[in-house]
Amino acid sequence: MAETVERAAGDGTGAGELVFGIFDWVDADGGPLGQLYERRLRMLEYADRAGYWGYHVAEHHGTPLGMAPSPSVFLAAAAQRTRRLRLGPMVYVLPLYNPMRLAEEIVMLDHLSGGRLELGIGRGSVAWELDMLAVDAAEIKGRYDEGLAVILAALTTGEVTFEGHYYQFRGATLPAGPVQRPYPPLWYPTSNPATVPWLAEQGYNTLFSFNTPTLEETRRRLDLYRAHRGKAAHNPHRVNPHVAVPKYGMARKVYVAETDAEAHRVAAAALDRFRHNFTYLHERHGVHTFTERLGDFAACLERGTLFAGAPATVAARISAFLAGTGGNYFAGCFAWGDLTDEQVLRSLHLFTTAVIPAVRAQLAAITPAPQIAARAGD
Repeated sequence: MAETVERAAGDGTGAGELVFGIFDWVDADGGPLGQLYERRLRMLEYADRAGYWGYHVAEHHGTPLGMAPSPSVFLAAAAQRTRRLRLGPMVYVLPLYNPMRLAEEIVMLDHLSGGRLELGIGRGSVAWELDMLAVDAAEIKGRYDEGLAVILAALTTGEVTFEGHYYQFRGATLPAGPVQRPYPPLWYPTSNPATVPWLAEQGYNTLFSFNTPTLEETRRRLDLYRAHRGKAAHNPHRVNPHVAVPKYGMARKVYVAETDAEAHRVAAAALDRFRHNFTYLHERHGVHTFTERLGDFAACLERGTLFAGAPATVAARISAFLAGTGGNYFAGCFAWGDLTDEQVLRSLHLFTTAVIPAVRAQLAAITPAPQIAARAGD
């Protein structure tokens, strides 16, 4: 079975090949926290055997949406339970860290994982979380810019002298560098189209979340990325000079069952719990936008906020979405809301063995654009 699953998932070595990964909020399911972590780690053990390319974990604070507020701690555990799966935060919220301290953790994780770290970084998108941790939202751009400069200098040279507004270092040293040189590949996810040209010209890998509400808006952002990506090669200051072909695509919730009716029944119930987790801070502050957006299960299916159904249904929907938007990376969120361990692993198995091969075949049958060219199978 393992060999069949690996072939279905693909190894991700082709330059323009569509590959599959996993995104995870680690949102609360109502059960004991230790059991939640163990269930996630079992999911990653399966994904590792199955040949998925990467796993990305979110960082959130003060909300049931993110029960892994320290990505480093959870990824250290994941590194010991996997062998091939690439691992990374999506993202480290840089304004919350001492950058030299974070550089040390990055080095640790890259070595603990044997050079499998993917380094997602960001400014932080939820002002209430920053405020709770005593960081002024007005300072996040400055803290991000200075923090990133310090981290990259530390990882590249091993020593930092830096005089900034927020951070000052005098000969701060990093005794060991990361396995991956000059540093692990950088990611910067966004839902803001205004930032897409910048991150493409910098050479960042990126993911667009379900906050990009429609196929047309997702296409607009991916078209922007592709239009500006070529400029990265001529940008001597780009952050990912060692990444020849960045990954760019989307993250979506997925639930696969034997029938559409069963998948919709389970996913609709799980969406209720996820909606509570996702909108927890918004509701506390009187903002109801996302509650309304996630309130109609049928509308979520129609918009592509999530994909749920039998394997053939999910494959057809994802194929149509990918054909209509492009991208070379799809990160499914398979564990969300109050889905049980058995439901998550069954859904992931069906996705691996039935959905992925069908998506590859359906995309190959379409006259492919370069950005979505995919093998029909090995």
